[in-house]
Amino acid sequence: MVAKISKGSSLHGALSYNEEKVKEQQAKVLFSNRVMLNRDGSSNMYLTNQSFAPYLNANQNTEKPILHISLNPHPDDNVSDDMYSEIAQTYMQKMGFGDQPYIVYKHEDLDRKHIHIVSGNINERGKKIDDSNNFYQSKKITCEL
Repeated sequence: MVAKISKGSSLHGALSYNEEKVKEQQAKVLFSNRVMLNRDGSSNMYLTNQSFAPYLNANQNTEKPILHISLNPHPDDNVSDDMYSEIAQTYMQKMGFGDQPYIVYKHEDLDRKHIHIVSGNINERGKKIDDSNNFYQSKKITCEL
């Protein structure tokens, strides 16, 4: 499993990228944590933005409060949707973001299926979550997974 972690300033940009894939039927929402969804389990930008707003509004000083993580299994691995959801939850918990709002998308736009996770690094009290070792920590976790 290989992880790519991107930090950014635009929640809208990270969500738009993934929601566009959903509209094109090249992706779907697998799981969400502390993110409001429609009654049918689908996502929409308004509800997702509302879910992140209290966290992002609590700290406007952090330049890059958005995390966009891509988790890519080996191309030969056959991973079910339930397994992807479990992998995402375990990964986020071990990375220290398990209590954050996040949404997991499964992308099927390439030959290899993979997941994207959109989250934030500001906790509910407005404190930035320490991410100084997250690339090293991520490598360790992906090896375990």
